[in-house]
Amino acid sequence: MSNNDYFKGKNLLITGGTGSFGSAVLKRFLHSDINEIRLFSRDEKKQDDIRHEIQAKYPEHAEKVKFFIGDVRNIESLRDAVYGVDFIFHAAALKQVPSCEFYPMEAVKTNIIGTDNVLKAATDARVKNVVCLSTDKAAYPINAMGISKAMMEKVVRANARSAAERGGTVISCTRYGNVMCSRGSIIPLFIEQIKAGKEITITNPNMTRFLMNLDEAVDLVLFAFEHAQPGDLFVQKSDASTIGVLGQAVQKLFGDTGVKIIGSRHGEKLYEVLMTKEELVRAEDMGDYFRVTPDNRDLNYDKYVANSNVITQMDEEYSSHNTRLLNVDETVEKILTTDYVQQEYKGWTK
Repeated sequence: MSNNDYFKGKNLLITGGTGSFGSAVLKRFLHSDINEIRLFSRDEKKQDDIRHEIQAKYPEHAEKVKFFIGDVRNIESLRDAVYGVDFIFHAAALKQVPSCEFYPMEAVKTNIIGTDNVLKAATDARVKNVVCLSTDKAAYPINAMGISKAMMEKVVRANARSAAERGGTVISCTRYGNVMCSRGSIIPLFIEQIKAGKEITITNPNMTRFLMNLDEAVDLVLFAFEHAQPGDLFVQKSDASTIGVLGQAVQKLFGDTGVKIIGSRHGEKLYEVLMTKEELVRAEDMGDYFRVTPDNRDLNYDKYVANSNVITQMDEEYSSHNTRLLNVDETVEKILTTDYVQQEYKGWTK
């Protein structure tokens, strides 16, 4: 079944709809046969900007997009938005690692409680399918953002289990690596520093990070919508690079202004994990993606281990250290798949 057939005539709600992911999903669906796209966020300025952009660039589709002001922390503001919705893409989150380190309770309120509010409102409204966005930082988390997202995944599975028992909403999760050029990410910072004639600031050149673009992130979400069973976690197979190589790749395009090593920020990892050793035991290879099925045992553990040899983990996790590492030229090719770098490079080389 094609994406167009699956979503034809349906209504989609995007929480955090004015962020990088929400905007990318909106653009993907705008020209489709979907009936209505609802953007839910607390940022009225960004909503107004998107409204005017759509009216100017895509006037024939402007009526398809509806705007809802609200906050996932407030379940009452969600209830009107979810009424009559078939699908929800839950992208609202606090995602900056340092800010979550300093304000961890704010991460709890948005990433954990906010997610529970979205799922409760969705199941009450009999929404068909919800896909929640997580991050590689949720696997073996060491920072407040990753811990809050790991707890979010637990909330997803708990709600998915209870919804499935009632024969209701299908709830699943996608976990992604670094999305290039999303808000607050490193590539736009490098480009800004180079254009200002400054050294690029690198925390640790040996750090490795997964690299994916926004289109790939949207493809992962669409795959989850079409293939999810309750509680599934979907992960895209991704290449990675070191931060040092990533800096060299950006400078190869925009000019070498030098490098300044500033040391790791609060809560940063040396490498990222997309699937843990424990999750790999339950992982199904689906080509470009892995599906990690939920652990559906109940609390009566002895009936599962009696007279059997249980394997609980694999030898190695799936991380940005053991996936394919791109060299400088390959990283240049990868970052040029983003609209942001293409536009910046075009303007820079004129």
